[in-house]
This record gives sequence, structure tokens and C-alpha cells, in this order.
Amino acid sequence: MQSVTFSQRHQALDLLIRHEDETPPKFQGRSWLERSPKWLLCIPLVAQWLYLSARYKSLTLPTSANPNITAGGLVGEGKLEYFAGMGPLALAATAPHCALSTARSYTALELDELINNAGLKFPLIVKPDVGLCGYGVRRVADHSDLLEYLSQFPANEWVVLQQWLAQEGEAGIFYMREPGSEHGSIDGLTLRYFPRVTGDGLHNLRDLIARDARAQRARNSARHSCNLDLARIPEAGEVVRLATIGSTRVGGLYRDGADCITPQLIKTIDDIARDMPHFYFGRFDVRFDTLADLRAGTGISIMEVNGAGSEAIQAWDPATGVWAGLGMIFKKQRTLFAIGDAVRRKGFNPVGVWALAKLNHRQNRLIAQYPTSN
Repeated sequence: MQSVTFSQRHQALDLLIRHEDETPPKFQGRSWLERSPKWLLCIPLVAQWLYLSARYKSLTLPTSANPNITAGGLVGEGKLEYFAGMGPLALAATAPHCALSTARSYTALELDELINNAGLKFPLIVKPDVGLCGYGVRRVADHSDLLEYLSQFPANEWVVLQQWLAQEGEAGIFYMREPGSEHGSIDGLTLRYFPRVTGDGLHNLRDLIARDARAQRARNSARHSCNLDLARIPEAGEVVRLATIGSTRVGGLYRDGADCITPQLIKTIDDIARDMPHFYFGRFDVRFDTLADLRAGTGISIMEVNGAGSEAIQAWDPATGVWAGLGMIFKKQRTLFAIGDAVRRKGFNPVGVWALAKLNHRQNRLIAQYPTSN
């Protein structure tokens, strides 16, 4: 992948965000939650999970939260499941996409037909159907890139092709609705910033990345390829994006965007979610042009949907304190169990422990085999 430079359009968005926030994004800082070992963070979360399991008499109750999705979207589900369950309104708000099976090989002509029939055109985003945290997600410029990706992908699996979106704003919108309620709500919103460095006209990318602890993750992260010309010297003020994905594992920055939650945005997301039968809990990952558009609930494009396994990623904002961040995560788990219980009372039983363990094992095995992200 060629190095991707932020357009003037993106810079305008960033300036808008900086102007509207009292504290501008700082890409070097990390929250306590982000820099803590995962095992340490798991201790209080597992303790709460066990408490809630005892209270609701089910260790896997959250798998009932979205009964039309494998394990409620807690683990092991496919992205295509969410798309397949969408009605016309939700699909209209979702980036055009199609699916490929690696159970067979494709010629360039067959790929062209599939891509054209889906209304797609290069560049495209290609990603695993089953996955998380941006593992295996790539931007492909042409047939050659796509065929190379498919050749490296595990056999007999599904791959999602999706239109690459030029919109530079990205947000994760946390949605919940009590079964039986006419309307749902947005319980959290996270603004994502892609890993990036700013040129000074003197230093090359290698030096700029070396001086930025967050940017270093884009270059050093496992299962990620930072395909940049490190000897290139960006012009003064030139912002260079270091990755297609915005995950914190490659240096992306998450900021709590709660002030972007408006009645207009709530209505837009609620209308979309209610166009997905029995979808009660999850996160919509969307792109947008400006914060004004996001707040108005207009012009947003859904990239993917996550279910019960969605993290309360706004807690990873460096400006969020330890206890506030843990509070967000604890609240997410309490809500998840409560909704799972409400759905169970409607006759949808949770997945068993052994079945859930097998789904988790399969997902982890696949992730280890995926091509590197970029």
C-alpha cells in the first residue's frame, strides 16, 4: 500500500474537532486502560462477569442479546450476518459490499463481474468475515492486490469486499434497546483517529515515527504491515496516515464523543437498528464527513456492526480516568446481561459454554492465519 496522506478535507475535519473540543487530540498519550496488560484489566471484568452470571443464573447469558446473530455477536459471528439481517433502510446506510468464498479461486474477469454487480469499484476494503480489531483488514488498489490477499487467506472461509470510503471521520456508536421497547438509545460514542505523523520538512518518516510512541505501533504491531517509504521527507505540515485501520493496536486514538450524541443522531441509529430484527445491543462503526453531519445524523456510512462482544471503547480515551473508564466497561456488562435476560424471557436461550468455547477457539485460530492488515 502506498502511504496515504490526509486530504485537505480531513484536515478541515480535524481542525473542526480541535476547535470544538477544549482539549485537542494528543496522539502521544495513552490512558491507563490502554497501556495496562490485558490480564490485569481482565481481573475486575471477570469478577463482575461471574457476579452477574450468578445473579442471572447463566454464564453465557449475553449470547441471547441478539438472537438472530451467532452467539449474540459475543464471539465467532460473521460480519455478513449483520448485513444479511438488514432491511432496506439499514442497507441503504451501509457501505456497498459483497462476499467472496476462498473455497474456490477467481479469475480477474470473475472478480470484475462480482465487483460490478455489487456496485463496487477499486480501491476496496477487503476483510475477514470473522474477525476483530482490524486483523486481516486491507485496502486493495486493484485485482493484483486482491488476488494476492485471497491467496494468503485461509481456505473455505468467507471474505467481505466493501467500498473504500473517502469520508475521513470515523466513530463507534454504542446502541441498546430493551426488548419490547419501541425505541432504543445511544449509550456511548467514540471518535476514532487514524495513526499519523505530521511532517516538518526536515525529518523522514522513519525519524518522525521513532519520535512518536503511538505511531511506532503502526510500524511494530504484530500482524500489521506498515508499507511506507520510510526515507521520504514529508513537507512541513503534511499529515501522513500510517494505517488503513484505526485500532489502538496500530496506534489509533479513541476519544469520547458523548457530546456528539443528539436527538437527531439517536433517531437515525434507532431507525437503522430497528430495521434489523431482534437487534438489541451493539456498536455501529460509521464514517462521516464532518462533526456537524454526525450530530445531525446525516450522511453517515456504516462500515460494520458488532454485537454483544462490542467494547465500550470510549473508555480508552486518554482523558478518561481509571475509575471512570472501568465504570463505563462495568456499565456495558451490566446492560448486556440485563438485555440478555429480557431476551431469554422471550424464549431465546443462550449458547452453551462448550459451544461458545469452540466459537472462540475457531475465531482465534483464524485470526492467526489471516494476512497482515495495512
